[in-house]
Amino acid sequence: MKLSTKSRYGTRLMLDMAQHYHDGPIHLANVAKRQGISVKYLEQIIIPLKKANYIRSVRGPKGGHTLARPPEEITVGGIVALLEDSASLAACSDNPMICERSPVCPTRSIWQEAAQAMFDKLQSITLADLLSRTKIKASGA
Repeated sequence: MKLSTKSRYGTRLMLDMAQHYHDGPIHLANVAKRQGISVKYLEQIIIPLKKANYIRSVRGPKGGHTLARPPEEITVGGIVALLEDSASLAACSDNPMICERSPVCPTRSIWQEAAQAMFDKLQSITLADLLSRTKIKASGA
């Protein structure tokens, strides 16, 4: 499976916000500059993240966006599941009616199991875990 740009950039957005979690609200323009992602694209990505209560907006002169929950409570799997259209590796995994072979296909269950394993792994990784990995790499350990 190839993750969409939306989920990859959404994860980068959320990780950037986690890095600045204690700095107060941040502007999308700053995230865009740090991450090399257009502000317009971040504005599109942030909408479902706000609706799902991952991000909170703050109005006013010191406004911007902040994580609605601590980085320890937000998983990569949750972000990806929200931003991906489908979690499947093959179209028949979600909709067996697509293929007449689905009821007897020996590979369909493999695609379902592989997709579940990937999302289980992503669900086990929090933004705080990624921040720790980033600090370890930066220190050269």
